Amino acid sequence: MKLDILAIGVHPDDVELGCSGTIINEVKKGKKVGILDLTQGELGTRGTIETRYAEAARAAQLMGVQVRANLCMRDGFFIDDETHKMQLIKAIRRYQPEVILANALEDRHPDHGRAGKLIAEASFLAGLLKIQTTDDEGNQQERWRPKYVLHYIQDRLQEPDLVVDISDVFDQRMLAIEAYTTQFYNPDMEDDGPQTYISTPDFRESVVARARMMGKRIGVRFAEGFTTQKSLGIKSLDALIQNET
Repeated sequence: MKLDILAIGVHPDDVELGCSGTIINEVKKGKKVGILDLTQGELGTRGTIETRYAEAARAAQLMGVQVRANLCMRDGFFIDDETHKMQLIKAIRRYQPEVILANALEDRHPDHGRAGKLIAEASFLAGLLKIQTTDDEGNQQERWRPKYVLHYIQDRLQEPDLVVDISDVFDQRMLAIEAYTTQFYNPDMEDDGPQTYISTPDFRESVVARARMMGKRIGVRFAEGFTTQKSLGIKSLDALIQNET
């Protein structure tokens, strides 16, 4: 299946926290969007691998994405090497996305930054002719390089290069995040393991506050921010005027 957009997160719930509003926006416009989780989130303090898969499936349904897959890399211990890059290259060539949404290049959780760099490098390498890969049926894959890799902003605040208005879909975005009932604050499941940094009511409030702050940057209620190593370009200033209206 060729996708317009592939959102990649090292942990199930990274995509929901970082760019689910943008995903929902694009799905509503008829874009084909998929999600690729790199690990099963098996080191998470609360919940299990099984509950994480169920939560991820529920969140995917709420966002309306076409596909969600998992590469089953080792949570906390995957490394940026040839083996892991080749896994990602094969996935990128399989889905042939025009845009990839990826983990931040630097963040509080060391997996985030390591994954962000891994995704960026694999996205470039996937376009090289002399790196040969085959699909699950043994057929040679065509090379493919996405036009843009955009890194969503995670725990640590960064200066965005691009800000996306998600005001119209904010409630749906929060439902997708809250699908992770074992991870985030849920008064009905307070006994589902010890409290963590992300399971408190304060963390949920910070998620809303971040979206409000990003929205304020562009004069809307809620927004999501992205960074990019590639400059964003437009063909004419009309694009700015149309966006403003």
